[in-house]
Amino acid sequence: MLFYGVVLCLAYLVFLIFQPFLVPLGWAAVFGVILYSLNKRFERKYGPTRSAALITLGVTLILIVPVLLLGTMFVREGIAAAMSIQAAMEGGGYGWVSHAWGWLGSKIAAEGIIIDVPGLVRQGASQAGEYMATELGRVIRNIVVFLFELFVMLFALFYFLRDGDSILDRFRLFLPFEETMTERMLAEARELIFASVTTSLVIAAVQGFICGAAFGIVGLGSPIFWGVVMGFLSLLPVVGAWPVWIPATIWLFSTGHAGRAIILIAICGALGATIDNILRPVLLGGRASLNGLLIFISVLGGIAVFGVLGVVLGPIVVATTVGILDVYSGRSVAGSALNMPVP
Repeated sequence: MLFYGVVLCLAYLVFLIFQPFLVPLGWAAVFGVILYSLNKRFERKYGPTRSAALITLGVTLILIVPVLLLGTMFVREGIAAAMSIQAAMEGGGYGWVSHAWGWLGSKIAAEGIIIDVPGLVRQGASQAGEYMATELGRVIRNIVVFLFELFVMLFALFYFLRDGDSILDRFRLFLPFEETMTERMLAEARELIFASVTTSLVIAAVQGFICGAAFGIVGLGSPIFWGVVMGFLSLLPVVGAWPVWIPATIWLFSTGHAGRAIILIAICGALGATIDNILRPVLLGGRASLNGLLIFISVLGGIAVFGVLGVVLGPIVVATTVGILDVYSGRSVAGSALNMPVP
């Protein structure tokens, strides 16, 4: 009892030490898992240390720096978009919404139920603007802490990549399975993570870029903000980017810009769907992936548990769990309860 008490006490103290760095370590682990295959190819050519350094530098230049710039512009354009919507509502620019709601209310005979749609939109836009302004101010105030956590993430990523094999060897020791089953679990978990997480992220980024560019082409305000929003929505199966671009199309038609509305439909609707149908089979390459329901729940549930990190970590946790359960139950990923029935 004394031994286990000391172990639990030490484990708790270690947790307290690592707790301030769990988010950057989590991001480092996510990038380490996604970049594992690329790192193994680089290791054969450059060695483990140089390979880890090159990939870490590449992540910094190709991903981190653009994401930081994009995040800054996203917050700024989000504030501008909320203010413009609020101003347009106050100036009667969305009067057609009130007319449409009145017509719908008369059709469903909602007697005694009065819903001020413009008021709700104004209130929502105002709250969104205030929230984004608060978040931007918080980031600016905590910029030193943010940069330090970013440094910790990149520092940890380097060691996760360089010492990935030794970390996996330690991890294998804690799995209470036979060696062959352990290897199958790890291999199939990596396949699921790539098929379900990496593929979804790439497609969402492409669709967000295309739809954001479409907003800029037709002259709609805050294209970067709306592009990021549509990219995030594209991570969710069935939902996609249509909750943003369809209302924008309706607004263009209602304000007499039919040509712009048709262009927006062609780019966001037709081209966006075509990109999804082309990229997904190419990226999957015959791999089985998580079905739409699991991805939908894992993204939203991951955000609720882990915050922004949950967008990626949620599907990774679910994909890893599904891979382990499939191997443990004697099924392969190709015939598991993911996208294909067991033959």
